[in-house]
Amino acid sequence: MLKKLALVLAAAASFGFTAPGSAFAEYPARDIRVVVPWGAGGGTDGIVRKLTQIAEKSIGASMYVENIEGGISATGIAKVMKAKPDGYTIGALTYDSVITVPWQGLLPSYKMDKLKLIARVTSEPDALIVSKDAPYETVKDLIADAKANPGKVKVGIQNIGSRTHLALLQLQEETGVTFNLIAYPGGAALQKEAILNGEVAVVATSLGDLAGLIQGGDARGLMEFSGTRNPTYETVPSAADEGLDVRMGSFIVLAVPARTPDDVVAKIEGAYKAALDGEEFQTWVANVGVTPDWIGSADVTGWSEETSEVLFKQMDDLVARGVISK
Repeated sequence: MLKKLALVLAAAASFGFTAPGSAFAEYPARDIRVVVPWGAGGGTDGIVRKLTQIAEKSIGASMYVENIEGGISATGIAKVMKAKPDGYTIGALTYDSVITVPWQGLLPSYKMDKLKLIARVTSEPDALIVSKDAPYETVKDLIADAKANPGKVKVGIQNIGSRTHLALLQLQEETGVTFNLIAYPGGAALQKEAILNGEVAVVATSLGDLAGLIQGGDARGLMEFSGTRNPTYETVPSAADEGLDVRMGSFIVLAVPARTPDDVVAKIEGAYKAALDGEEFQTWVANVGVTPDWIGSADVTGWSEETSEVLFKQMDDLVARGVISK
């Protein structure tokens, strides 16, 4: 019996098999896919591509970004949940992946416990951004126009029920105005197109998402939904500067399928931490106005659960008051 067992183990080793839960000694042995659940050209896509490009120098294998859009990020992240837990599929989660999709229950099979969170890598407040030709010099100008023309001032948000939608609902409630909210489910990439072709003069997303337009002079920040000013865009007032209470923002969290071995997770985490801390990414990210904001694998799941609990309660309260529907 022992002889047969030895032969079986030897055969398994010859084919590269390892016992369940053991280390992947040769990881990585092939290309690694990084799923971005939003369109190419948006803020999340740009940040993840840059960080991944640097991380692959440390991890020792080629890493490529694949954009899988749809379902307010659920389509792409659901594919990560279903992928083999071998470290060769990584997902880039955003606010909607962690908050909107689970809260709305868009996919019954979409469960956060199907993922193992690696780290939060960035955080950034959202903002009101206007086209270069918009008649608004301050957020007070925008509010005054919305009061004079109820329901007529168009503002491009990302998805119904998204963080940008909630931010505008809070702004409406706080200021007593009604905007014409136009949803662009593809995220910042479609908002960028909308502001360039004149569909809307105002959008709600992060300054980092539209950094290219802002730097090129095609758009400008009107106000960030934050308590302090962004050091990259010091001329853009915060909500606190304008005497407003609305606060909202997003983040990027890296994750892998739940049963991915811990040693593989550690190698991915180490590569991205080195990339994030390095001079190349720090210099690049400062120009787009996004804050590197690391929470590692030891703490990121707890942070995610606490954040979800707080925001779920806020959205449940809005449903109870009839402001939004679930």
